Amino acid sequence: MHSETEKTSCCGPTCCSDENEVQSHAITEDELKDSIRAKYGQIAEAAGSCCGPNCGCGSETDEQVLNVMMNDKYASVDQQIIDAADLGLGCGTPTAFADMEEGMRVLDLGSGAGIDVFLAAKAVGPTGKAIGLDMTDEMLKRARANKAKLGITNAEFWKGEIEDMPVESDSIDRIISNCVINLVPDKRKAFSEMFRVLKSGGRFTISDIVSIGQIPADVRKDLELWAGCVAGALDKEEYLQIVRDAGFTNLKLEKEKSFSLEKNMSFGIESITLTADKCPPSVKGQ
Repeated sequence: MHSETEKTSCCGPTCCSDENEVQSHAITEDELKDSIRAKYGQIAEAAGSCCGPNCGCGSETDEQVLNVMMNDKYASVDQQIIDAADLGLGCGTPTAFADMEEGMRVLDLGSGAGIDVFLAAKAVGPTGKAIGLDMTDEMLKRARANKAKLGITNAEFWKGEIEDMPVESDSIDRIISNCVINLVPDKRKAFSEMFRVLKSGGRFTISDIVSIGQIPADVRKDLELWAGCVAGALDKEEYLQIVRDAGFTNLKLEKEKSFSLEKNMSFGIESITLTADKCPPSVKGQ
């Protein structure tokens, strides 16, 4: 695997929040999803997030775990799209590695305000289609408003969850996702669903957060740190094995970025941009 590595530090949507009490009980999937919907719904309605350049409110949470931005900047793309749809919630630029072509159908998982959908729509042209899937009503509303504002006609936004997509099997050429899979409770089911909906020969390109080492149980119980893309991160090697177990081949780490921690923690945090293929049955991958 080839990787491009750089150092930075990070902040999720928790960095401006004082609501960082750790739950004393195991979090249920419903509690987790409700918390994530509420957090990202607030971000959509506020037209911004604490991952922006002015983040740095010095909350207790960021002193304990992460401090500053994890989102990469989009280069050489339409500034109008960035201004309308970039909420600073990503941890990479998956569209830069997605190898999209005219006429393709592209699915963005956890599409937010729509920036990666709009970039994909531009790449696949009028004969292609870009679809954004999100479970948060406020984000869907914002993305559809951005679509109308930008005059983009080959994009759609659907409501749904990544573990149970309202998408036909073998119907998608490319899947992209930006800092979302770590928020999904059942990652094995998520990657199984990706494999199902991709066409044979299709590919995913995902930017996501992983851990180096296991995340402690007390962090796993913190709903704010789940919404901040920390508590749901899997160990990188475990993450890659889940991808392989789902049937994907030709895994390639396109980029890795490690984040500095504010204090001596028992785990590290990285963002990765990963590509993998759903090869035809007759083709053997690695």
